[in-house]
Amino acid sequence: FFLIDDDHIAFVIADVSGKGVPAALFMVIAKTLIKDRALSGEYSPAKILSSVNEQLCEGNEAELFVTVWLAVIEISTGKGKAANAGHEHPTLKRANGKYELIEYRHSPAVATMEGMKFREHDFELFPGDSVFVYTDGVPEATDANNVLFGNERMLEALNKYPDADQETILRNVKATVDAFVGSAPQFDDLTMLGFKYNGNGAQKPEADKE
Repeated sequence: FFLIDDDHIAFVIADVSGKGVPAALFMVIAKTLIKDRALSGEYSPAKILSSVNEQLCEGNEAELFVTVWLAVIEISTGKGKAANAGHEHPTLKRANGKYELIEYRHSPAVATMEGMKFREHDFELFPGDSVFVYTDGVPEATDANNVLFGNERMLEALNKYPDADQETILRNVKATVDAFVGSAPQFDDLTMLGFKYNGNGAQKPEADKE
């Protein structure tokens, strides 16, 4: 996550296809392009991803692609826009509520095709609301019997201490996944980002990543 200006903050989580050095470099380039486009003054996640998509498609002989969830939030009001390019569904917890999956139609992943347009969704956060986003390494973690951890177990872990600080929530999800998989080998990285909107433009959202 990063500040675009004094009143706008961007949250992004992404996952690249493939493994090894080429995939890692592709991810670094994608995140750099996203940040650079946002810092140029573009507040629309859909337009940011469209621009990045065109740049990543150039010379992409390895045919790599990146799934991305990107949100830009106006800190003073809690109003925001989000675009989901083939990524896992985000979760939202309203103040004094529980985490729930927010499911809406995805756009394709970034760098799959030139000229791609991305869908954008408006949302509003109120004081005390929290958002948790993650890569597929969380729900697709498997135990020794090849059983998936799944979204249901993930939500149970999130809602064990839903009002804890973001670091505690993320550590609890990680510990729950680790206990579930045991010694079974995993083939995907596990990345999570949680943030809480505190309200009041004088404060910044509380955020943490694992």
